[in-house]
Amino acid sequence: MNAQASMGRTSLLFVVLALLCLPWADFSVTAVDPWFELGRLGAGLLLPAWPGASVLLSALANTLAFALQGVALGAVLGLGLACGYRSAGVRRLAAGLRAVHELFWALLFMQLLGLSALAGVLAIALPYAGTFAKIYGELFEEADPAPEQALPAGFGRLSRLVYLQLPLCWRQMATYTGYRLECGIRSSAVLGFIGLPTLGYHLESLLRQGYYDEAAAFFYALVLIIATLRWWLRGRLVPLYLLAALIWLPPVASLNWALMARFFTEDIIPAPLRAGDWAGLWPWWAQLWQQQAGPGLANTLVLALVSLVVTGVLALVWFPAISRRFGNAVSRRASHGWLVLMRSLPEYLLAFVAMLLLGPGMLPAMLALGLHNGAIIAHLLGHHLNTLSLREDAPRGLNLYCFEVLPRLYRAFMAYSLYRFENLIRETAILGMLGIPTLGFFIDSAFSEFRFDRAMALLLVCAGLNILVDVAARRLRQRLHLGNRAEVL
Repeated sequence: MNAQASMGRTSLLFVVLALLCLPWADFSVTAVDPWFELGRLGAGLLLPAWPGASVLLSALANTLAFALQGVALGAVLGLGLACGYRSAGVRRLAAGLRAVHELFWALLFMQLLGLSALAGVLAIALPYAGTFAKIYGELFEEADPAPEQALPAGFGRLSRLVYLQLPLCWRQMATYTGYRLECGIRSSAVLGFIGLPTLGYHLESLLRQGYYDEAAAFFYALVLIIATLRWWLRGRLVPLYLLAALIWLPPVASLNWALMARFFTEDIIPAPLRAGDWAGLWPWWAQLWQQQAGPGLANTLVLALVSLVVTGVLALVWFPAISRRFGNAVSRRASHGWLVLMRSLPEYLLAFVAMLLLGPGMLPAMLALGLHNGAIIAHLLGHHLNTLSLREDAPRGLNLYCFEVLPRLYRAFMAYSLYRFENLIRETAILGMLGIPTLGFFIDSAFSEFRFDRAMALLLVCAGLNILVDVAARRLRQRLHLGNRAEVL
């Protein structure tokens, strides 16, 4: 009862915080005729105009190539970090890597490597390495300690990894890596919005021009490869997929060492320090905080907190619809298809489409974040519900949901919601690149103006926020006895 009460108070706290944020949230609709635009979008989805096969297949191959290479490199780097995850320094490094969104990493690498394949691969690999390090490291820590205790003296770290940790954790690691490939495909598509030749490149260009029928083909291709992932992703075929990706899109770039040296030794150094004016550093930072970092940080938190509550409400409404305990076969299939669609589409793409329909503002971003993350949580809770054993005299309908199902699944709901809150902070920041004044808006503006010192300072603020939220969410999960790791989040 105490645990249930603690979770209830925590849920109420987040709802109250979201309500307090509403006066600072901009939910206005600025589009002239959103229903007309929505009709045009629907007509384009129903009657797609298919491009040439070479164009579509090339964009599809590039999307998969970036995802496969980025996830593979991230998994290798993450495995190396996971071996030393008990070290506080390694944990901080991993947290720092995953705290910066893939698009921010891409903007950074594009200044050094240009619009190259290597920039895209590294943009996916580095944050994913931080995530893999955390998950793999926690799997190693939670594995049965008995085999390790039985090892004779003299076993090195590599031998322990190969003969002990990997065999014990391989199945869970493989499952999670497959899930991260799904995330990698979404990330790869979104990289197209900043110029890399993936499906997102064509989607951004065509949607912005209002060519919804032509954009529909690339939209369906993205949904198809993610929705069918469990059928075409086979362990024995992964090396062949990776080899094909390397041949199709070699991760190379033209390196300008002089430019790279200048970037690290001059461009990212705060302007006062470059001029030797140490006294001017504080006024420079104070102005940056007042005009950009502070407002961006506040807007990021406002949007994330409101989106978290929207996510939770949608998840609680949706998850019964895919369970055999509620509805019928037709409603379950329709609901499952809807959740697959919302899970498959990146938040960035959903927000971009919503802004075309509603105009710039927080409302499209909130809807995008709520729809995507709510679908993920609803999908997981629905599968949990299907495994529950209910008593023979259990009530039906609303009573079954309120008094039997929800109390038994609320712990899982809280765990998943707190995990998604960490993701919401990262995604909220990056949605600023669409014009919302979150941290991403100011970071993107600084890169566009070649003010790399400001961009780096704002990136550090963004990374610090993500690390703080990660730590706070972890401690809250421990306090509520929710565990340290959700199944696939």
